[in-house]
Amino acid sequence: MYIVVTGAAGFIGSNLVKALNARGSSDIIAVDNLKKGDKFKNLVDCEISHYVDKADFIEQLDAGDFDGEIQAVLHQGACSDTMELDGQYMMDNNYQYSLALLDYCQIEEIPFIYASSASVYGAGKVFKESREFEAPLNVYGYSKFLFDQIIRRRWEELTAQVVGLRYFNVYGQREAHKDRMASVAYHHFNQYREHGKVKLFAGSDGYGDGEQRRDFISIEDVVRVNLHFLDHPKQSGVVNLGTGRAQSFNELAVANVNACRRHEGKPPLSLADLVAQGIIEYIPFPPALVGKYQSYTEADITKLRAIGYDHSFLTVEEGVSRYIDWLYEQR
Repeated sequence: MYIVVTGAAGFIGSNLVKALNARGSSDIIAVDNLKKGDKFKNLVDCEISHYVDKADFIEQLDAGDFDGEIQAVLHQGACSDTMELDGQYMMDNNYQYSLALLDYCQIEEIPFIYASSASVYGAGKVFKESREFEAPLNVYGYSKFLFDQIIRRRWEELTAQVVGLRYFNVYGQREAHKDRMASVAYHHFNQYREHGKVKLFAGSDGYGDGEQRRDFISIEDVVRVNLHFLDHPKQSGVVNLGTGRAQSFNELAVANVNACRRHEGKPPLSLADLVAQGIIEYIPFPPALVGKYQSYTEADITKLRAIGYDHSFLTVEEGVSRYIDWLYEQR
C-alpha cells in the first residue's frame, strides 16, 4: 500500500516524505510539477517508490491504475503564491484538483489530509474555524476557503477521514526554492549572512518597531501534526495549525541572529544591543502595504486540541535555532 504525497518536491511535502522515510516507510508516490526543476533537490536524500506528474496523476486515478493500492493521501500540492493574479489557474490548481482528489478518496474510502491556510481569515482579528471570521483577501485565500466550505457541506456524507490543516506562518528546512515566498526566518538568515544585519519594518498599525506579531510555526511541528492524523484515521476536522502563540518579528530576528552568532563563536545579544549595534535595522513601513498587511495572527488551537492533538509546539527561539543549525549544515 502506498502513501501519496502531493507537492512532494515542495517545502512541506518534501519534509513529509523525509519524515515518512525516518519511520521506515518508502512506499511513497510523489506527485508534483517539476517545471521549476530545482525542486528535485528536496527529494535527493529521500526514498520514494514512484514519481508522477500532477497532471498525469488524476488521469491515472480515473483510469483505476491505483485502485486498492493507496493507504492515504497527504495533499500538500498547491500554488501558494499569494500575489498570483490568475484566478482561473489558482482555482483549477488549488480548488478543482483538490476536489478531484477528495472525490476519489471518498469513493475508495481513503484518508485524505490536506493543506488549507490561515489566509482564509483575511484581515480578521479572530482566528477561529467559524464562517463569520473567514473573509479571504486574495484568490489564493479564496481557493483554500472554498475547498474548506465543500468539506463542511459534505461533512455528514464522508466515508473516510478528512483533515484540513490551516497553516499559519510556517518556516524551516527545504524551503529555499520558494524564493520571495520563503519564510521571513529564511530571509533573515540570508540578510545576516550577506550584510551582517537584519531589516524589519518600523512601527505600524499601532505596533512598535518590529513588534508586529505572527504565529510562526516550525516545519517540524507541521510534519508532526500531519503524521499524528495519519496515525489516527478516526480523527477528522478542518483545524488551525499554528502554535497558538503570537511572537514578534523582533523575537524572530533575535533568535535568528543569535543562532548565527553561535555558529560564529560569538555570544548572544539582547534586542537592545542588536539595535544599538545596527545588526537589527528598522526600515519605513511600505505605503503599498498599508491596510493590506497582517500585523497580528494567532491561531486558536482549541479545536485541534479537542480533536486529539496534545503535543507542545516549538517556540520561535527553539525552532529558529534548530533551523539555522540545519542551514549551516547545508553550506
